[in-house]
Amino acid sequence: MNTELITQVAAFIWQEADMLDHGEYAQWLESWTPDGLYIVPIDPQETDFANTLNYACDNADMREKRVARLGSGESISTSPVPRTVRDVSRFRVLANDGTSVTVRCAQNLREFRKDVLKHYTADVSFELVRSGGSFLIRRKIVRLINSTDTLQGIGYIL
Repeated sequence: MNTELITQVAAFIWQEADMLDHGEYAQWLESWTPDGLYIVPIDPQETDFANTLNYACDNADMREKRVARLGSGESISTSPVPRTVRDVSRFRVLANDGTSVTVRCAQNLREFRKDVLKHYTADVSFELVRSGGSFLIRRKIVRLINSTDTLQGIGYIL
């Protein structure tokens, strides 16, 4: 096991989680490759994202629009602004060719909004591309284990 790689990957993913929890969406957008895809499938077993319904299947343009809606204050799902905390753990490198790394991890997200605490657990996979001394996200797939419990008006990015 390459513990140095795991440490680098975990640090990058923890940073991404922190950016999202603190609404640092401009920095989050900069952490993607131009061709990157952010995917949240309805069916956690799905692999054909282009031909099925997804909660999200965002390219760069759609990610920017999503961030604009979150920051505008005009979206009903962002009023009041939800507070979130993510725990990301259990990192496993699935592939590493020297220029890109595919990793799977666990995410537990807690959302507090309108005096209600919700909890979402997911298997998350990332395809990361080396960039300088860090990474960029080429693909992020969030597979909610409770995806059949419809996401109702989330005002944040999973």
